[in-house]
Amino acid sequence: MTMPAYSPSVFSEIELEKYAEVLLWGLSVARKGKFKKSDLVLVRYDVEALPLAEAVTGLLHEMGRIPVVRAKPSCRMEYDFYKHANNKRITYEIPGENELYSQLNGLVHILGPSSRTHLFTIDPEQMTMHTKSLRPLRVILNRREELGDFGSTLGIYPTEGLASLAGLSLGEYTEQVRKACKLPDGTPVTQWKLFQKDAREIVNWLNGLDIQTLRLQSKRADLLLSLGERRTWVALTGRNIPSFEFYTSPDWRTVEGVYYADQATFAAGARVQGVRLEFRMGEALDITAAEGQPSAHNQLVMDQGSNKVGEFALVDKRFSPINRFMANTLYDENYGGEHGSCHLALGQSYSNAYAGDPASLDADRKRILGFNSSALHWDLVNTEDKRITATLPGGEKRTLYENGQFTL
Repeated sequence: MTMPAYSPSVFSEIELEKYAEVLLWGLSVARKGKFKKSDLVLVRYDVEALPLAEAVTGLLHEMGRIPVVRAKPSCRMEYDFYKHANNKRITYEIPGENELYSQLNGLVHILGPSSRTHLFTIDPEQMTMHTKSLRPLRVILNRREELGDFGSTLGIYPTEGLASLAGLSLGEYTEQVRKACKLPDGTPVTQWKLFQKDAREIVNWLNGLDIQTLRLQSKRADLLLSLGERRTWVALTGRNIPSFEFYTSPDWRTVEGVYYADQATFAAGARVQGVRLEFRMGEALDITAAEGQPSAHNQLVMDQGSNKVGEFALVDKRFSPINRFMANTLYDENYGGEHGSCHLALGQSYSNAYAGDPASLDADRKRILGFNSSALHWDLVNTEDKRITATLPGGEKRTLYENGQFTL
C-alpha cells in the first residue's frame, strides 16, 4: 500500500522505486558476504530525504531484512547540539550504539541536508572532538566489513539547500542525480551491471601494469607518489551510488610535490576552495586555500594522520555524466565534465585497496605497508586538464590518463 510521505518528492513513485533498487543493489555489492533473511540493515537519512528512505525501507521489508530506521538530526538540532554542549556531551557514548553496530549487516545512508553551512559559527574544535569520539564505531564497522559481515552504501536526495549551494535550481540538481544514478534508463540496475563490466576491465588493466610510481601534472599540480607494496586498484564497490571513480590507497610515505584542488568543498560548516597542498616525505607541510583557510588548516591538524594521503582516484569523463558542481562530495568526487577529474583524500586509507584478504590487514600490517590511519577522510577534487604518467618495472614511462580519460 502506498502511503504519502510528509513532504512531496522530487522524484516520481516509479523513480523512487528504481532508486531504492539501485541503492540496495549497491549494498549487496558492497558486502563480501551474502545477505540473509532477517539481517539487520540501518537506514539513516536526513529528514528531507524521507520519501527515498520510505522506498528503501519498504524494499528491505519485501526482501525479508530487518530495517533499523533512524532519522538524522535536523540542521537546527545539530546546531543546538554544538551550541549548548560541553566536552562530556560532545563525546558521550550513547548506550546501545556499540551493541547495535556490532550486529549490523548493512547500512544505507541517504544524504539530503537542507544546509551545509549551518555550523559555520561553531568552534571547529568541538566538531573535531565529536568526530574523533565516533571513531570506535567506525572501527567496528570497518572490521565487520573486512570480515564480510557488513556492507554499506551512500546516496543523495536533492534538496533546495543543496541546489542553492551548488548554484542550481532544484530541477537542475535533481536532473544531475537522475542521470548519475541511471534512473532514466528502463532498468537502472542492469545499466550499473554493464558499467561494472567496463570498470573491471579497466581495473584489471591498471593492476596488470605493476605500476611503481604515478606522476600527476596539471596547470597547478605536480605530484609524485608510489602505490606501495600489495596494492590494488578498486572501482564500483557499491559503497557509493553513483560511483565512477577508480581509486587506490597509496603508500602515504612516498607522496612528494604539490597538489591543487580547484573544486569547492565544505569543512566544518565552511566552504573551502582553491586548496593547495605541499607534500614532503609523505606529509602535507603546508596548506593554503583561496577561500576557507582556517577550516582547511583545522582539517590538516585534526590528528596524526590527517596531513597524510589516504586515497588517490581518477574519474573517466566517458563514464560520468556529472558536469556541474553539486556541493556534496559524493557527486563532486565523481565529476566528469570536460577534463574528467582526480581526487586526493587526506586521512583514512581504504583496506580494500590491499591486494590480499583485508581481514588479515591488522594495525601493525597497515603501518608497515604505509596505509594511513585517521578520523579524517577529506576528498579534494582537481578538475583541471591533466596527465597521469606511470613508471613501470624497468623504468618505462607510460601515460595512463590524458584528456579526461584512461588511455586503455
